Amino acid sequence: MRADLRRHRVQGVLLLIAVAVAAATLAVGVSLPDVSDSLYAQTRAATAGPDVVVLSGDTGPAVSSALASLTEDPRVVAHRGPYRVVYADLIARDGIASPVVVHAIGERPAPVERPVVTSGRWVSPGGVVLERGFATALGVGPGDEVTIAGRTYPVVGIAVTAATSIYPWAAQIGPGGGPSDYSGLAWLTTSDARTLARSGDLPVTTAVDLKLRDPATADTFRDAHHELDGIRVNFHSWQFKARHDKTILRNAQPILVLGGWLLDLLAVTGVAALAAGRAAEQTRRAGLLKAVGATPGLIAIVLLAEYLVPALAGNALGLVTARLAMPAIASPTASRIGDVSLTGTAVVAATLLAVAVAVLSTLRPTLHAMRTATVTALSAGVRRPAHRPWLTRLSALLPTPLLLGLRLTARRPGRAVLQGCATAVTVITLVALLALHAQHDRGYGLGGSQALPNLRGEHDRALLLAVTVLIVALAVVNTLILTWTTAMDARLNLAIAQAVGATPGQVAAGLSVAQLLPALSGALAGVPLGAVLLSLLAARNAAAPPMPGLLGVAVATVLVTAALVALPARLAARRPVAPTLTAEAA
Repeated sequence: MRADLRRHRVQGVLLLIAVAVAAATLAVGVSLPDVSDSLYAQTRAATAGPDVVVLSGDTGPAVSSALASLTEDPRVVAHRGPYRVVYADLIARDGIASPVVVHAIGERPAPVERPVVTSGRWVSPGGVVLERGFATALGVGPGDEVTIAGRTYPVVGIAVTAATSIYPWAAQIGPGGGPSDYSGLAWLTTSDARTLARSGDLPVTTAVDLKLRDPATADTFRDAHHELDGIRVNFHSWQFKARHDKTILRNAQPILVLGGWLLDLLAVTGVAALAAGRAAEQTRRAGLLKAVGATPGLIAIVLLAEYLVPALAGNALGLVTARLAMPAIASPTASRIGDVSLTGTAVVAATLLAVAVAVLSTLRPTLHAMRTATVTALSAGVRRPAHRPWLTRLSALLPTPLLLGLRLTARRPGRAVLQGCATAVTVITLVALLALHAQHDRGYGLGGSQALPNLRGEHDRALLLAVTVLIVALAVVNTLILTWTTAMDARLNLAIAQAVGATPGQVAAGLSVAQLLPALSGALAGVPLGAVLLSLLAARNAAAPPMPGLLGVAVATVLVTAALVALPARLAARRPVAPTLTAEAA
């Protein structure tokens, strides 16, 4: 096996890289929901996050008294508040403006809801602390100044909390208990928050944070207090916040999981082409093993190990890459803290797919080699094309390049199907990328301004772009592999064609046609398949990508394929005819 891996280094490296990128993409996609839950749980534990946050759109002594009565429930073991939440506008440097909710909070730690300061210090009179996800979006830190409702405050610290959802969903409810806009979170001392609200005549709501004896009973607690002395209240449990954190990853998981599957399909396509090109060599090798008494099981292990070892190595590399990339992908807003790791399900799924890539790619030539009689296997040479009179009559009147291309395609229909599928996968991904860029996302800035861009939209586009680049790169490699293996497999056919008068240019054109025909069918199928896939995954109000763009993707894919196959086809057409015919005659 070591000798085989050294002799076919390029093939092993290609398999390793293909499996690595597919495994990394799939592992991250499968792990995202659990990693998001883990980050929330770690942030909640570090900040003594509340089990339930109760908010009322009203203010006044009656509201404060009603919320305070919740703290007397025997299921409540600690609380913070009632406290005021002020709705205002914040302006940072460079004039970037955003809605903000200001929580009034004490200078000393409370029994519940103790935000962790990640830089700077905790809130003090005259200073403001910003939530880390919000501060990262604004590009501010300790020492900068921000203006809230016309009043300027120095930023004294940056902190994280689990009492609200991640940026930009800090508001939880809007003024009066209505819907909320995208908002960031800031903390001021209780006296500063009161002064801010009075001086700017700003909307204010009231909230209380509760710690329960049994956090799992948060929903039961809500049901027991759904009517609170006629006061309208909203209950936000810790389970709700954990689920809401995943909103920003709603599209990321399908992008990565589907991308991983598509990359695996391309990996199977490329490796299968390489394995088919070595079918005669594998058959002779199986014959030698049979001649010395090897069992069928041993032969299968020897033949498959050459592909299985690089696949497993690629899977390990992919899992390491996924672990390193996970923090940036799973927490794009920097609102949570904690360590992340791949889930066991993701590791198992990626490993099984790596094994499947190796086995499915080489199963057919391996079985053929094992079933071939020993004498036949030892004398195996170039496969002779089957004689099909109907195909000869059908193609007799065609131009020479088209005739050669059709015959090569008909001789290996399975390879043509693989090429068509690879092209369709590429087009589907490009259609998805075009569709995603056609969407108009509302910015997080004041009034929907793009001064603070939509992080979910940017995150989705960055992930899809990365997956698209990987798929296109793998498709390019597969196209070159398929063209070269087709030329090597059909070298006797092509040598005979040149011997009876075909020019090298016609042979090269025939090889190109053999790749372009399935590529054209794959491109034509990829556009509607991509549209159907988008209709299943996209929101109902999603903007449709422009039709000229979709057709342009299909045409560009075919043109790029034609350019890619031209060089290997021309090199194969220049091979001397006499040595090929002489070797076959011998």
